[in-house]
Amino acid sequence: MVRRTLLHAALRAWVIQCWWRSMQAKMLDQRRRLALRLYTCQEWAVVKVQAQVRMWQARRRFLQARQAACIIQSHWRWHASQTRGLIRGHYEVRASQLELDIEILMT
Repeated sequence: MVRRTLLHAALRAWVIQCWWRSMQAKMLDQRRRLALRLYTCQEWAVVKVQAQVRMWQARRRFLQARQAACIIQSHWRWHASQTRGLIRGHYEVRASQLELDIEILMT
């Protein structure tokens, strides 16, 4: 009778220990999943911030290039409007005289 009582007590203790170990494993698994979720969330946030910064840098470079192209075009258009026709000439300087031979072609 004593052996049976001790056996039942040992089995009950063993069942409780098994249950407690399984609960600890579940809690550890939950903590690991939470840590993984937080890590992936932080990684995605970092990736998004990096993408935004790279996009901003690329846009800034594009706008600078576009502004430079606009300046070059405006200067070229001004130059083309100032020299609408082609000016061909021959210049000679002799002693104290300046001899000019200029031909202007309008196109």
